[in-house]
Amino acid sequence: MPVSRTDIANAGSPEALAKHILQAEPDLSVPVPIQELCARLGILGIETFDTEEFEGGLVTDAKRSVGTILAKRGGEPRRRFTIAHELGHFLMAHHVPDRPGRFLCKSSDLLRLTAKPGDPRQRMEMEANRFASLVLMPPHLLRGAMEAFREPDLQHVLMLARDFAVGKEVAARAYVQYHPERIAIVVAGNGRVQRCYRSLSFPEIGCAVGSPVPTRSHYHSGPHRPNNAGDIAACSPDIWIDVRRDLRAPALYEQVYRQQNGFAMILLRLEPVPEDTAEERRLEEGWRHRFHSGRR
Repeated sequence: MPVSRTDIANAGSPEALAKHILQAEPDLSVPVPIQELCARLGILGIETFDTEEFEGGLVTDAKRSVGTILAKRGGEPRRRFTIAHELGHFLMAHHVPDRPGRFLCKSSDLLRLTAKPGDPRQRMEMEANRFASLVLMPPHLLRGAMEAFREPDLQHVLMLARDFAVGKEVAARAYVQYHPERIAIVVAGNGRVQRCYRSLSFPEIGCAVGSPVPTRSHYHSGPHRPNNAGDIAACSPDIWIDVRRDLRAPALYEQVYRQQNGFAMILLRLEPVPEDTAEERRLEEGWRHRFHSGRR
């Protein structure tokens, strides 16, 4: 593999870093050979991390010239993301470890997508996650894979996770980001909302993290076969988003994918509200005039 540390010397962000790597590696295969990439970029080895407290780690010297990645045992997709995350720490010179020469990352660090202002550690973990996602699911390869996907469907997420050898949630985040329609995916655990991912055009989801999945969601109607994406069905939009009473309600659809460990993904698809015809607007304005003037 031709990429080298020289190719990425001036990259100051996870996006720039991933871009330089992908430009130097135009023929990357899928799934991305992340361990080969690590070896080319100064990682001497990848060792098993035998601990319950941490998911991954990085041991390196003061100049960040070489390093060793530590990754906890687990499923291959999860381990691959951990390796890519630690590679991000290694390559971004502005990332400073908690203790000299040693990064230690918990499971929660590998889920972090936002950071509190003024919290450099959270920002480093967020950047390492962005880098890992971009390297494991290169945008140009992801767009090519998604050209075959028309109507939103959780089966597509499962296919992406399989083909790119990433976790289902990593694939779900990418799917929401790159799909052209207004969609969101809610991750639920034991009946409660854990995380929400939505496209830029999808409105804010009203259910707070930690709150129960709405009782009128198809999540609660069964039976749902584990590890099988259910049918896409219409649902009441006001259980997930704010619907103004004076406007026509949009059409919202749900699809549920349950896993055996108590987790589930819920796909939300929002269809645009059709524009009123001139006749409908005329009748609506007449009705409102009569209502506000007291005429019946």
